[in-house]
Amino acid sequence: MDEVQVVVAHSERATLRVGDVFLKVDADQARLDVEVEAMTLAPVPSPEVLWRKPPVLALAALPGTALGLLGEPSTASPAAWAAAGAAIRKLHDAPLPPWPSRGRSLDELAADLDGECERLVTSGVLPGDLVSRNRQVAEAALRPWTPAFTHGDLQITHVFVEGDEITGIIDWSEAGPGDPLYDLATLTLGHEEHLGDVVAGYGTDVDLDVIRAWWSLRSLLAVRWLAGHGFDPFMAGCEVDVLRSRM
Repeated sequence: MDEVQVVVAHSERATLRVGDVFLKVDADQARLDVEVEAMTLAPVPSPEVLWRKPPVLALAALPGTALGLLGEPSTASPAAWAAAGAAIRKLHDAPLPPWPSRGRSLDELAADLDGECERLVTSGVLPGDLVSRNRQVAEAALRPWTPAFTHGDLQITHVFVEGDEITGIIDWSEAGPGDPLYDLATLTLGHEEHLGDVVAGYGTDVDLDVIRAWWSLRSLLAVRWLAGHGFDPFMAGCEVDVLRSRM
């Protein structure tokens, strides 16, 4: 019998791997609906849907390995990172999906960021100067953008490669119209050394200051949530180190 591997588990959802099958358990059926439809519409490789019986979605494993892991050096080649950039550009150039954005408005995002920055300081989780500096950097992300078909949670572990080729992208539950630079920032979070490779594959129209702003913004919003859900944002190379790199 294949061993059951817990890929990720917290109060919102869980993903298990059994042999060559991934089982996603999510009580939010709307998220699973989005995931299945997004994989159907996205013009990039994604896992095969084997079956669905709410609240479980079964997906076939992708060949290859993840592009990397936050907090650890990536062993993937520069060409593989560039191929990831090219795949993301293909997604962003595709027609918008037929559902509305699942993200926050600019005003909501700014308000959430201000509130979270205050809580980080008053609770003593992070020093005030670190939070203040990254709040200033994050300002560049709070601007109007032209919506694109975005993945919405394009973490490095969600992109699979074999050699220099992209074999697929997983975890589409946050997909929808969004800021394309957010996808690029999420992929390269903690791996700034590969940003040039990704941009080379992606092509033009990339504002690096906005990508860096999204690194700060995403990290500021994530630190307390991660700590409260069994993750450690203080590990080397993770969110707190990303914030420190802006000082």
